[in-house]
Amino acid sequence: MPSSAVIIENLGRRPYSEVLEKMQLFTDCRDQNSSDQIWLLEHDAVFTQGQAGKAEHVLNPGDIPVVKSDRGGQVTYHGPGQLVVYTLVDLKRKGLGVRAMVTILEKSIIEYLASIGIVANAKKSAPGVYVGGKKIAQLGLRVRKGRCFHGLSLNVCMDLQPFERINPCGYEGLEVTSIQTLLGPQSVAMEAVSTGLLEELLKGLGYTRPS
Repeated sequence: MPSSAVIIENLGRRPYSEVLEKMQLFTDCRDQNSSDQIWLLEHDAVFTQGQAGKAEHVLNPGDIPVVKSDRGGQVTYHGPGQLVVYTLVDLKRKGLGVRAMVTILEKSIIEYLASIGIVANAKKSAPGVYVGGKKIAQLGLRVRKGRCFHGLSLNVCMDLQPFERINPCGYEGLEVTSIQTLLGPQSVAMEAVSTGLLEELLKGLGYTRPS
């Protein structure tokens, strides 16, 4: 299977645990001939606790469930209005290390945001994408046998209040933002964001656009 081949799935809105199980199953069952896949979706409201997660970073979950995840990192929030992109990529076949994969994801988000007039940056010490010190996109990966899963989430037009119930990504007092907060409620549509970010990811990862 050429490293430029990719399958894209738009999954709509799904519960986190359901998609986590689907990712794990795909990664465990794939082989050297399996095409890489990119899944685009939104999640029902959920806090996810990464492998390094500490309970004290979940301050007041209230009625939002907390689910343990096998991705890297600490706690984060997913909910409606946030674009989630899962990148199921054979890193070994592409000749990529984990740091290089993270850099590609960050750069793709930064390039997309620049195209809609938002200046963003990455931080070496804290994976993710930031605008004026506020986090707008979260990253978390897991690698098994040279193949990664999980990916990124970009705050588009969501309720940001749940982030106040946690220390986002383990950082006390870290502020978050969204495209809607920065550009106004009439400036964003999830479908347009999804299409634009996907194009940057395909370019960054060297995929041929599926016909």
